[in-house]
Amino acid sequence: MTTTITVEGMSCGHCEQTVEDALRDTNGVTDATADHEREEARVEGDAEVTALVEAVEDAGYDAEA
Repeated sequence: MTTTITVEGMSCGHCEQTVEDALRDTNGVTDATADHEREEARVEGDAEVTALVEAVEDAGYDAEA
């Protein structure tokens, strides 16, 4: 399953990598790709949306499903 969440606060490739790493460390995530220009992250797997948002926020960015 693919889930797309909105991520605000990313400004560069390093930010994307930080968000991707946080999401990939979330239980149930098999892959994640962040795009700072589109302000979103696409996540593969069966993780709960609330867990995805929490992971991104814990990494220092604003997120919503």
